[in-house]
Amino acid sequence: MSGTFLVRSAVRADFPQWAPLWEGYNRFYERVVPAEVTEMTWSRFFDAYEPVHAMVAEENGRLLGLVHYLFHRNTAMIGPTCYLQDLFTHADARGKGIGRALIEAVYERAKAAGSPRVYWMTHETNRTAMKLYDKVAERSGFVQYRKPM
Repeated sequence: MSGTFLVRSAVRADFPQWAPLWEGYNRFYERVVPAEVTEMTWSRFFDAYEPVHAMVAEENGRLLGLVHYLFHRNTAMIGPTCYLQDLFTHADARGKGIGRALIEAVYERAKAAGSPRVYWMTHETNRTAMKLYDKVAERSGFVQYRKPM
């Protein structure tokens, strides 16, 4: 890898290369996402009425990573909050600055949208990613709770 990659918005033609990255992300978190959810997720990136977006890192026509983010309201802020929902890079592309570049690109999009905050979560066992996250953001101290419905 030469280290000259581009971070850009995903385009419809990226699907064949995005899908394996998406599957890798889902495998990492040991979850199975049904095909219809994947198809809906992909379609939302291109729907102007949806607040969810996708960017990719590309080098020489090969997608190396993805990031998905969305904007939502917050009761403590006027501007929209930006939630970085998914971040993943090919195993052979890790440690090359791609994850950081994807996060920084989300920061730029959030600033342009008037968002006062970008936040995300990761699993407590994802120590490798946390080394990067500790360099580019602050831990909030919040603990997530959830209940499946």
